[in-house]
Amino acid sequence: MNISFFGAVETVTGSCHLLQFNDKKVLLDCGQFQGSKREENMNFEEFNFVPSEIDYLLLSHCHIDHCGRIPLLVKRGFKGDIICTKPTYDLCQIMLLDSAHIHESEAEWLNRKGQRAGKKIVEPLYTQEDAYDCMKYFKPCLYEQMVELDDDFVVRFVDAGHILGSSIIEMWINEDINEEPLKVVFSGDLGTEDKPILNNPTYIDKADYAIIEATYGNRLHEKTESKMDKFIEIILKTARRGGNVVIPSFAVGRTQEIIYELNKYYDSPNKDAEELRKIPVYIDSPLAAKTTEIFKLNSQVFDEETRTLLMSGNNPLQFENLYFVQSQFESKALNEDKTPKIIISASGMCEAGRIKHHLKHNLWRAESSIVFVGYQAENTLGRKIRDGEKLVKIFGEEITVLAEIYDLEGFSGHTDKNGLLKWLNSFEKKPKKLFIVHGEEDSKKDFAKEVESTLSIECIIPNKGVVYELEKNEVSMQEIIKNITTPPKSLQPADSEKINKLLDEINSIKGLFNNALNLTEGVLSETINVEEYNRINNKLIELENAVMNLTMLTGK
Repeated sequence: MNISFFGAVETVTGSCHLLQFNDKKVLLDCGQFQGSKREENMNFEEFNFVPSEIDYLLLSHCHIDHCGRIPLLVKRGFKGDIICTKPTYDLCQIMLLDSAHIHESEAEWLNRKGQRAGKKIVEPLYTQEDAYDCMKYFKPCLYEQMVELDDDFVVRFVDAGHILGSSIIEMWINEDINEEPLKVVFSGDLGTEDKPILNNPTYIDKADYAIIEATYGNRLHEKTESKMDKFIEIILKTARRGGNVVIPSFAVGRTQEIIYELNKYYDSPNKDAEELRKIPVYIDSPLAAKTTEIFKLNSQVFDEETRTLLMSGNNPLQFENLYFVQSQFESKALNEDKTPKIIISASGMCEAGRIKHHLKHNLWRAESSIVFVGYQAENTLGRKIRDGEKLVKIFGEEITVLAEIYDLEGFSGHTDKNGLLKWLNSFEKKPKKLFIVHGEEDSKKDFAKEVESTLSIECIIPNKGVVYELEKNEVSMQEIIKNITTPPKSLQPADSEKINKLLDEINSIKGLFNNALNLTEGVLSETINVEEYNRINNKLIELENAVMNLTMLTGK
């Protein structure tokens, strides 16, 4: 078995890794390169493999630097299955369509300019039709579900805590039926602990090999409490002097987190809460508005605190002074209105979308503030502003930077160095080798040194296109047996009362439960085969989802 890396290695973005074993080829992510013009042009290059030969694509989450080249992959011949969680599937439907719209708009703009100069027609990377077409290959699954893709290949997606639907991918690969399977773990993007709305990243027991991101491999985030205090201080200080707070935010995840945190602050006894409630908050991103609706329809994967709020009738994703801006006319009106306000707009790195208009109208205003709440890739407009450039070009016009610039890394969707080390340290049997990706060069190198010195795990910073051979496994077959014979937490005996209630109320699944479980006086059977467990667990999650959705819609 071997693995090659074709993205998120010499660049942070463009996540794409290829596993080859037996007669199979499996992709981990197929993301878009973002950043400099050189990196953007890399998206148009041929893939380093034949798309039609790929059997499966395992997708960790829906951010464009992880999924953004899927329509192109399909356009160039891929016909396999795309496996991801249901929330990731739901979000990809709007993310990829939005990405296609951006590519079409950029191509149209270039062609208008090029036509006058006699240049040849530029084709978009892919079209909205391509984005629609690729969705038929998606096969969504549920967290914790053991998915048997073939006799020699089993996968499981567990919560990465990064954004809605984000996953750590566990893979069991059997190259020889006479040997125990090899286990490979792909971290995807790992989130921070105690992040609003989402569960903490899942800890993994064992792996032979692991692939881990290192976005903040040599940096630490500020504490959650100080992050929010500083955020509120910036908002109030800016509003009091008559300026706007402009927040370039990723439409998926970061925007919803900010909404949640503001809502939570409004309900607190803090002395500034009343003043804060008078400042209007505008979400100027149609994509963010659609994303927030998808959040509401996938509330079964929220953390316990958020689920409790929902069940009590408190929707944490809406409040009185929150407005979702839809039309371009409404968006332009925000910059004509001189009332102090908070404007949250995409894209998060300021490379496209309505955020560029708001920056153009606010960067030169000393009374305004620009607040970055996420990673800014090298060579992006966001990175230039964050790093202190005093003159930037937006829509061909030079804009002087006089606004106050803030960078609140505490809002980042990526965990920091300590979080990455904690996740690795949780392995009962640590991987023999660790491949470090998705980070700038100094971040990866510093993190590798830290891991090797503190955890004694051999680290590899892979080079693009190099084939790395994965040797015989060390993970015991007992782990696979445990995953099959021990029901995960959603089927522990403590929950038997919930199961019994569902059995009484839902006739459509009564037969399924009675056949699969030995329910005697509320006690669960000690063993259950994986197929029966998956059917029951899937149905439970679907039912929980329906209950949470009803709560979101009715407010009861």
